[in-house]
Amino acid sequence: MLAQLIPINGGHPIKISRDVTLVGRQKDLCDVCIERSSISKLHCVIVKTDGLLFIRDLGSTNGTKVNGQRVIRGALLPGDELEFAGEKFRIEMGPGEPESAQIDVQNSHTEIRESPRLRDPLEQFVPSAQAEEDSDSDVRCIQD
Repeated sequence: MLAQLIPINGGHPIKISRDVTLVGRQKDLCDVCIERSSISKLHCVIVKTDGLLFIRDLGSTNGTKVNGQRVIRGALLPGDELEFAGEKFRIEMGPGEPESAQIDVQNSHTEIRESPRLRDPLEQFVPSAQAEEDSDSDVRCIQD
């Protein structure tokens, strides 16, 4: 699946080519580094799985918005507007793979890092069984 963040105010698209992409301004940790003071060091994570994109804010100071609504987590659909602390992007998704593993960001440092692969890209976000029992959340993990 080809997934891109298209800057609303012009600039080069950001290709999301990894299953888990960390967005922020800390160069040595983030897959997509946006050098703007309003972006948190570790702002959010974008997960690409089964032809879908999901976003989770990582407690950023200025927040993450989808279509103007501040979110903690949610699904992204083609045409959605994603905003990191005032930096706005349009979500573009389609069939096929990116032509290059390079992520382009205008006026910023971007780097792809290899990390150990998980069996499931969402595995790191699934709480342990004990944490699930103690949670007030109405979302539960389904065991096989």
